[in-house]
Amino acid sequence: MGRNTGWIALHSGLAGGADVILIPEIPFTMQSVADRIRARDTAGSNFSIVVAAEGAIETGHDLIYQDKGDPQHAPRLGGIGAYCRYELEQLSGKETRCVVLGHLQRGGRPNAFDRMLATNYGSCAVRALVEGKRAVMVALQAGDVITVPISEAIANIKTVPQTASSCARRVTPEYLLARPMKPGIIVQRER
Repeated sequence: MGRNTGWIALHSGLAGGADVILIPEIPFTMQSVADRIRARDTAGSNFSIVVAAEGAIETGHDLIYQDKGDPQHAPRLGGIGAYCRYELEQLSGKETRCVVLGHLQRGGRPNAFDRMLATNYGSCAVRALVEGKRAVMVALQAGDVITVPISEAIANIKTVPQTASSCARRVTPEYLLARPMKPGIIVQRER
């Protein structure tokens, strides 16, 4: 999930306390990830959580495809988790496991916020139809459910800025190097 942008991996990694988050917008090396895991081991941690977006790209490598596609079918990304698992096990010598969240996260009961959001999306969509609006979609923007022209919504791909996290905190290589070992930070870009 996420394909060429890292928003889902970034948010789920931050929410889940990941120690390393790999996203398409910031190339990485497996060696830098293994070094991070070793540093956590040295600091006394018994485990590390790595979240990888399906479009994460290791420096000097190509995207990993589950299916390269053909003239009738688009290519399908997939396999970055298995690749990271194998490489990290080789580099760290530690048992490593891969869980594909695309399968795991689809379940679960909605909470009150989910139910209210769905209700508000539905009522906004119905109001748009009654008002004769066409070629629009409903969206959550700054806490409000609004209609947005579809052409505007698909005009460009919104990628994760390389200089900021979703918390609007600047995350630069220097920032990362100066921070203590805390979960939820992105592996620094290679120089």
